[in-house]
This record gives sequence, structure tokens and C-alpha cells, in this order.
Amino acid sequence: MTYITLFLVAFGAATFLPLGSEALYLYDLEAGYSFFFLWLFASMGNTLGSVLNYWLGLKGEVYLKRKGYLSGRKMRKAKEVFDRFGGVTLLLSWVPVIGDPLTFIAGVLRYRFMWFIMIVFAAKATRYAVIGFLLQSMSG
Repeated sequence: MTYITLFLVAFGAATFLPLGSEALYLYDLEAGYSFFFLWLFASMGNTLGSVLNYWLGLKGEVYLKRKGYLSGRKMRKAKEVFDRFGGVTLLLSWVPVIGDPLTFIAGVLRYRFMWFIMIVFAAKATRYAVIGFLLQSMSG
């Protein structure tokens, strides 16, 4: 149940919900649960939460255009920039406050999904690995 709970919290933390998963992850590590499985479940949950943001971006584009928030010209310009720097910016998908909108924008701009998944998973999995290794090194 611990791993499922962490998965769900990490999933929610990657969406626009005001959640954080790091505290639970650290608590579970300190409680002696498997480093690998905690890392895996947190990384997968957080990545899939970002996939939800991506999907909302895909589906939200029509709504944003209809409300006048997006024009064809703005979309082309944003797509050019995101196509050039998108992968690099998605490495920041783990950062609080800016990461969730980045994954949403990737969906709006239809960034290549396979690249999206690989980059976002790498960023989020690295974050959890670093946090876990830092905790282990500090606790001796």
C-alpha cells in the first residue's frame, strides 16, 4: 500500500494540484522501504501526472483558441521556439511551479509524445534518485 500511496501522491503532485511528493518519499525511505521500488513508483506516478497535463494541453487548445487566448500566429511562433528548445525546457518539468505549465504547453504545442515521455521521465527519475541518494549519504 505504501508504494501505491506514493504513486498517487506523486501523480497528483505532477498535475496542477497543490501537492508535493518529496516529503512522503523521504518518509518512506526513512521507514526502510525499498529504495528501488519507492524510486520507481514515485518516478512513474510523477511522469504519468505530467502525461495528464500534456493530454489536457492537447484537448485544451481548442478551448483556448475559442476563448481568444491563442491565435494561429502565436501558436506558430510558440511552436517554433518549443521545437527548438522544448526538450531542454522539459528537463525542468520536475521544478515546482514551472514544471506543470511546461508539460501542459508541450501538449498544446503537440510536442512529440515519445520525446516528451523520455525527457520528462529522465528529469523526474533523476530528481527522485538524487533526493534518495542525498538522504542515504546524510544518514550514514
